[in-house]
Amino acid sequence: MSAADETRDSTDGPSRDELDAMREAVLIEFGAAHCGHCRAAQPLIAQALEQHRAVRHIKVEDGPGRRLGRSFRVKLWPTLVFMREGGEVARLVRPADAQSIAEALSRIDGGAAEGGS
Repeated sequence: MSAADETRDSTDGPSRDELDAMREAVLIEFGAAHCGHCRAAQPLIAQALEQHRAVRHIKVEDGPGRRLGRSFRVKLWPTLVFMREGGEVARLVRPADAQSIAEALSRIDGGAAEGGS
């Protein structure tokens, strides 16, 4: 796991304004601990992030009454939002493979995977 990984929920994590102000590459993962789809996606996300260590990975525990997920219009878990320069660049809902996650990461991680696998 990267040192940039962090788990937050919308009550004590970054606000929408803080996320929109981030200049670096950020993967925001919305999900819930009890979600089977979220648990199944963890090894896929970890595998894809191995080649993108500069990407900040923020896990947001989502659920009823959590405004951050609503501000991103999250309806299913996990939803992965890929941001750079404060804007959404890509989004994946219930990703089924590491390749689609890696492709989205490449869109925000300015060539970090070049020369990799």
